Amino acid sequence: METTGEQDAPTAAVVVGPDGVVSGWSEGGRLLLGWSAEETVGRPVTDFLVDPRPGYPGDAGPGTTSLTLRHRDGSAVDAAVTAHPLNGGDGQPLGQVLTVQRWDRRPVIADRAFEQCPFALGVYDPELRFLWVNAAACRVMAHSEAQVLGDKYRELFPELDDAAYTDQLSEVARTGEPARLITVFRPRGSARANAWATSMWPVRDIGGRVRAVANWGFDMSAEYWGRQRLLLLNEVGSGIGRTLDVVGTARELATAPVPGFVDLVTVDLFDEVLRGEEPPSVAVTTDGTVTLSRAARHSTQEDPDGPSGPVTPVGYAPGSVAARCMAAGTSMVQLAAEADQGGGWAFGPGLAADPAHWPPGLPLIDRTIAAQGLTGRITVPLLARGAVLGVVAFARRDRPEAFTADDLILAEELAAKAAVAIDNARRYTREHTTALTLQRSLLPQRLPSHGAVEVASGYLPAGAGAGVGGDWFDLIPLSGARVALVVGDVVGHGVHASAGMGRLRTAVRTLADVDLPPDELLTHLDDLVLHLPDDSGPDGRFEPTGETGATCLYAVYDPVSRRCALASAGHPLPLIIAPDGTGVPVEAQLGPPLGIGGLPFEATEFELPEGSLLALYTDGLVRSRERDAERGRAALLRILSEPGTSLEALRDTAMKAMLPEHRTDDAALLLARTRALDPDHVADWGIEPDSAQVAHARQLAADQLALWGLEEPTFVTELVVSELVTNAIKYGRPPIRLRLIRDASLICEVSDGSDTAPHLRRARTFDEGGRGLMLVAQLTQSWGTRHTTNGKTIWCAQTLGPA
Repeated sequence: METTGEQDAPTAAVVVGPDGVVSGWSEGGRLLLGWSAEETVGRPVTDFLVDPRPGYPGDAGPGTTSLTLRHRDGSAVDAAVTAHPLNGGDGQPLGQVLTVQRWDRRPVIADRAFEQCPFALGVYDPELRFLWVNAAACRVMAHSEAQVLGDKYRELFPELDDAAYTDQLSEVARTGEPARLITVFRPRGSARANAWATSMWPVRDIGGRVRAVANWGFDMSAEYWGRQRLLLLNEVGSGIGRTLDVVGTARELATAPVPGFVDLVTVDLFDEVLRGEEPPSVAVTTDGTVTLSRAARHSTQEDPDGPSGPVTPVGYAPGSVAARCMAAGTSMVQLAAEADQGGGWAFGPGLAADPAHWPPGLPLIDRTIAAQGLTGRITVPLLARGAVLGVVAFARRDRPEAFTADDLILAEELAAKAAVAIDNARRYTREHTTALTLQRSLLPQRLPSHGAVEVASGYLPAGAGAGVGGDWFDLIPLSGARVALVVGDVVGHGVHASAGMGRLRTAVRTLADVDLPPDELLTHLDDLVLHLPDDSGPDGRFEPTGETGATCLYAVYDPVSRRCALASAGHPLPLIIAPDGTGVPVEAQLGPPLGIGGLPFEATEFELPEGSLLALYTDGLVRSRERDAERGRAALLRILSEPGTSLEALRDTAMKAMLPEHRTDDAALLLARTRALDPDHVADWGIEPDSAQVAHARQLAADQLALWGLEEPTFVTELVVSELVTNAIKYGRPPIRLRLIRDASLICEVSDGSDTAPHLRRARTFDEGGRGLMLVAQLTQSWGTRHTTNGKTIWCAQTLGPA
């Protein structure tokens, strides 16, 4: 007898006649049981059984039977006994041949082990015809061994997409090299896709020739799908929260798990969350309905590149799954039917579907969702920092496999990541809205109309990623029909930059009231920035306000002389376009940014023809990632040089053309087209420093008003001229000049060579003076003093009625 190893036991062959008497005994019987042929032939076979069954072996049918045999030394031997009928040439039964093998030795124990192995085992011939399969393989194929033996795999299962598997088997048969493969397929009769790790190897005969191909398949679905969930979680995690936009983040959550995980996702948020406010503790209507807004919805039936739908209101009735989830802060799983356990082999999805893995009370079998076309739905509340932001629902409708406990874990992880991102977007929205509201409240909502210039302004904040900045502009009426044009930029973004911008704008307006020249105004503004108190708190932490490093451009235009004076504190110089559309170079020096201190500012003055266009702007309008400032200035100049358009249209064209869709900085533009005051609307006289000239000055003023057809303000004007000229003669120095300007108001100016500024004071009962300026202040709408290089000018203005 041939043996192949120490674990192989000899096989005994026993011939038993129809009467149950042993008539033949092999050498294997002696090796197995210790009995020799001389001791056994002629004896009943039952003498060698520990517990003989009556009628054995005459009633032994075909197949293998487990029996306990008696060894010659008296010990018991568990054996597998197979009966083989023995017939003569005439067909008459001659008895049976019994083959006996020990249970605890090969090949019996090996056969049973392979047959009962939970892995799918199979052997094919080189043409891929089935030679042998175990029970697990039969369950996977939903075929018995008898149904598949001798047939080719591809002919038996033409509907399976197993080309990778069968091609690899053929390759092993051809080359004799073992191989490994991972395949994902749905076993016959199962509702779940399984991942199988398959190992294949050649079976060789004694001569080394490949006679068959064997393989075993290990169901690694739990590990495979666990890895797929991690990959999906990583992919979704990197795809959620890329924007600081609440609705955009909700749509990222809705899109990411489709179709890898589910077929339909809806995200519903409280309206307060969409507005950037704190989420409510409870938001119900009078009938108890929980009110939310559907921020996102995505399914496998929608185009992922198509436009997103609008945010729509949605309500959940009291006691609904979504309402209960938000109230309790826990998830809910609904299945349309009892879940398939996924097969009984190995470690497949049946483990994940095991009820022992579910939280208590889950899943809920809810057959009503089948009416919605769903096989299952997981509803998860969106929780962040202890607050409920809304609810997300993950649903399946096109795939047969039901949700498992592992799917619930994945859904909750996705919701947790998205909730943090949505809350971050909500908090950003709140801060951005606050900063934008603050900034817009500090910026002029509508520039005042002024006779000296026609203006149009535009402002756009940075994109969502950068936040609101500190760009600002202003138009300030000045004395003598003049106007100040201002533009500035505070470094940084957010509330602090907006607050810093507000401080600077207020300071510029205050200094403009003093009527300082541009260079002096910037000097005072720079000193103010240097001496602003810091915002250190009691704990010593410093919150920067943003004024340090700010820039500002201040320009003053006089429609009487048509001259413009400007100075810059680190801010880009304006563009000037002549009435014929040609650019006018600005020969001016850029001063240092505000907050540096110790460095001078230089003013430049030049004449502008009537109809000239001044363009004051911030750096964000001309500079971008794709374009430097010089190229931006050239592009802006080309746009502004286009003829025949209104200022508003020109502003809109420039803002649209110059600003990219994704901006990183604020942009402001102030356009001013100059006007010149008609020379006939200005009257100017020199006054001799003699008190006798006061009456003459009154008469000059009265005659000019009569020439202009202004009779109503004559009395007040004569009184004002009398007081101002008297003060100039009495307290000032020559030369003394009187000027009347007829504009939107009637302006009276008296200049002298003294730099002593007058001031209001309360005159006592017996004082002979001190009432002049008080009288001027009472009789006119405004008055003031401006200093020049040659002295000062005291002015006052009266409002004129409609012409």
